[in-house]
This record gives sequence, structure tokens and C-alpha cells, in this order.
Amino acid sequence: MSQPYDDSAFEPPPEAEAFYAESLRLLTESGIPFMLSGTYAVTAYTGLVRPTKDLDVFCKAGDFPKILAYFQERGYRTDVEDERWIAKVWQDNHFFDVIFAMSNGVAPITEEWFEGEDTINVYGAEAKITPPTELILSKMFIQDRYRYDGADVVHVIYRAHDRIDWQRLLRYMEPYWEVLLTHLLNFRFVYPTERDVVPRWIMDELTARLQAQVGLPPARVKVCRGRLFSPRDYVTDITEWGFADVVGKGLEERHEPIA
Repeated sequence: MSQPYDDSAFEPPPEAEAFYAESLRLLTESGIPFMLSGTYAVTAYTGLVRPTKDLDVFCKAGDFPKILAYFQERGYRTDVEDERWIAKVWQDNHFFDVIFAMSNGVAPITEEWFEGEDTINVYGAEAKITPPTELILSKMFIQDRYRYDGADVVHVIYRAHDRIDWQRLLRYMEPYWEVLLTHLLNFRFVYPTERDVVPRWIMDELTARLQAQVGLPPARVKVCRGRLFSPRDYVTDITEWGFADVVGKGLEERHEPIA
């Protein structure tokens, strides 16, 4: 299903627009599965428009080398910025991102992400966009001192709640259910009259988990998961305060068992 979208609202410089248009043409010609995300998808689902400097091209990890090789063979410069999640394709000063996982590693882009049928017409090409469920997933962990995508999560829930696969979202967020609960509470606070758009069963499930967790003793290993949100804002916790990072060993604290 094609989503309404007005690419004229972004008004990139003519040379950048030509680069984006040609890039999308080549991506389509390659036959390698890809989708657009970021601002383009948010705008399509919510109607909110804001400037953007590039294209966020999402693909599976196994396909990102194919995309880079395809463009490299056609004279473009490529750059693997971080083997864990992002690469770039350049022409002069213009580029698009090739993203195959979230930067913190919790959400690799898999075949499931491509099951949606939503497309937009942008720069003269039709392109698939990230489904609402996966778009929310891609933004839940982006929160540091310089960027917070919680407003995008709230707006997508409000405008596309009937398109969200809530069971699937919970499966994605199973190890990080507290983060999901935090965003849903944020939604309830922002839109108190719209609380019912979030299914009652998921709020019951998440609050039951929280209630069960409250009575548990603290874990033996001191862990800080803050770097899943911001690698730079939680460095001291790891380097000086004795907390384990998301992986690795931290200080072990001994607690007396609760009688």
C-alpha cells in the first residue's frame, strides 16, 4: 500500500536530489531488497515533515556488502563506517546510509522487516518503507544528550496504532520489556485521552512483570545497560564505577538471601 508522501517538503539542493534519485534507481535496479526508514517513514505514517540530510537505506546484514559492491562497480565511493551496523555510499559530498542493524546491536534487520507492503514515491522512485512495528523498534533505544526519538515513537503509535503488530513488538522487546513499558507510559502521559489505542493486554502483561520484579533481590553482578541508549553518556559507569557493560564482567556484589 502506497503511503501519501510529499518529497518536495524536504527541498534538498538540486545536486543532492539528483544523487538521491539516481541512488534509488540503482537500488531498485539491483534487485537487492531494501527499504527506506528514518524521516521518510515517520513522515509517511504521521504526516510530520522535517528536514533530512540523507537517505536511511535499511537492508539485511547479508545484503549490505552486495549493495556496496553494486555501487562501487559503478564508480561510487563506499565506506564501512562500523561493521556492526552501518556503511555509506558516497558521490562527492553526498551520501546515503546503508543500515543493517541498530547501533547497539539489539535489533538486526531481518526478513521479518520486509513483510510489510507500504511504499512511498520519493525522488521519482517507489520504495518500500519500514513497517510501523519495526519503525518503532528502530527508535526505542535512541536516547542520549544529543538525540531522543521518543517523540517519533509516540507519534507513530498515535497515528498508526492500528497498523502495529503488538505481539511482534513484544517479541522483539522481550529482553528489554522495561524499555517498551517506558515508551508506552510516555505515550499515555503525552496523550491521556488516547490511552485506549494501546491494547489493554500488553499494559497488563508489562505491569504484571514489573510487579513481579519489584519483590526480587538485586542481581549479584553490577550491570549498567545505559550504553544501549548512549555509548558516550554511560562511560564512567563502566570505567570508574565498577558496572559491567552490556557484555563483560563487572563487580560481583554478595547479598544475603531473603528469608
